[in-house]
Amino acid sequence: MRTKPVEDVLGQKDRLQRRLGPLSLMGFGIGIVIGTGIFTLTGVEAQDHAGPAVTVSFVLAGIASLLAALCYAELASSVPTAGSAYTYAYATMGEIFAWIIGWDLVLEFALGAAVVARGWSGYLAELFNLPTTLFGEDSVVNVGAIFITLLLGAVATVGIRQSSRVTNVLVVVKVAICLFVVVAGLFFVKTANLAPFVPPARPADEGESGLTQPLSQLLFGLEPSAYGIAGVLTAAAVVFFAYTGFEAVANLGEETRNPRRDLPLGLLGTLGVSTLLYVAVSFVVVGMVDYREIDPGAPIASAFSAVGLDWASSLISIAAVAGLTSVILVDVVAIGRIGFAMSRDGLLPQRVGAVHPRWGTPYRLTAGITVFIALLAGFVPLSSLANLVSIGTLFAFVVVSLAVPILRRTRPELRRSFRVPLSPVLPVLSALACLYLMTNLSVETWLRFLAWLALGMIVYLSYGRRRSYLQNAVSNSSRSPGEPASPL
Repeated sequence: MRTKPVEDVLGQKDRLQRRLGPLSLMGFGIGIVIGTGIFTLTGVEAQDHAGPAVTVSFVLAGIASLLAALCYAELASSVPTAGSAYTYAYATMGEIFAWIIGWDLVLEFALGAAVVARGWSGYLAELFNLPTTLFGEDSVVNVGAIFITLLLGAVATVGIRQSSRVTNVLVVVKVAICLFVVVAGLFFVKTANLAPFVPPARPADEGESGLTQPLSQLLFGLEPSAYGIAGVLTAAAVVFFAYTGFEAVANLGEETRNPRRDLPLGLLGTLGVSTLLYVAVSFVVVGMVDYREIDPGAPIASAFSAVGLDWASSLISIAAVAGLTSVILVDVVAIGRIGFAMSRDGLLPQRVGAVHPRWGTPYRLTAGITVFIALLAGFVPLSSLANLVSIGTLFAFVVVSLAVPILRRTRPELRRSFRVPLSPVLPVLSALACLYLMTNLSVETWLRFLAWLALGMIVYLSYGRRRSYLQNAVSNSSRSPGEPASPL
């Protein structure tokens, strides 16, 4: 339960180079948020759970994300360092919670990058008619997923400035295509497709039971259902996946030129732009096509094909490739910063997080995690594990939300250039909202998440607990005069 003093966090000698401004931070944030969600989840959740009210689901998920973003903004402006939620937990709740969050974030970003890499491979195969034996989910070895992961891992290893330039170009492409979808699609919206806006509730399919049903339904003995208000809320928990990743901006605190000003702008700007695009695009899609006829695999492209604009499908596929590319890149960058913070604290070997003298990045860690993600993306079908990304992110949001009132109470004198309004009410509401969304995920997702945390505890108890620099500091301070200091 030992905590790391904020002064130690801000005064650490091994630091990354400050090269990013607010626009670059928003580029990274939008680069990771606008991706898989906007190109696939709209159709899936409209057809399975919410109908046209999937737009409301995006709004609800966006509100929960906004509450968490406010908490991230205060902590990021107060403690601008690499590691984000991991570092905030270390300074407020204790080392064990910090380790759990760090381990959880590794799962979120690594698995997210692997899932998106496989999706990228599939879109590329569809766009250029590439062989499915090497690209897409039917391949034994997904060469496309391996290729894009290694390529973007090399970009992330070489430097943050290069990563920022690539990301910004890709963000411009996909935002432009999203705006095209909204403007062009509005001319084909039919009010008949929007009625009933919230379809009447009905029993869910037989397959949604046992381990596949939401945890809340199992705990309270509720009958699985689709559509209605319950369907809209279930869809909100699932489309929350579309918002995961904006917190990656907080991982870049050490590389931001003016973090106390720019980090809140980057976080809230990312979420504001992404929410507007999600709501607008989802409204256009369900307005163009009856939600029962939407192609869940490619909802936007199929909507334009249904109204006779086949040429638009190619543009949308290009945007999807660009969107997914930037998601993978920012995921790899984020993992590198989290691992760097953990190795600097002694919870991982220090050599792993070494910073390259010229590139200014944790190059060994970034290269190693890139190879790990490439293996996952190339050989493991990850569609059934995608919900782990959502539950991992929500868990981190709960910790960050609770860290705000804790740090206000323990360190009231700390400089805060951004403050969450109505604290502690809004942080507590944020934590409760995220917990509620977590209960709407399936039982099997919870079991896999708990298994991953158990594995992390084994690693911490066998290595990190004994090698932690805080533990070493306590040991050295309590040694008798003349006794040699610990080599660490």
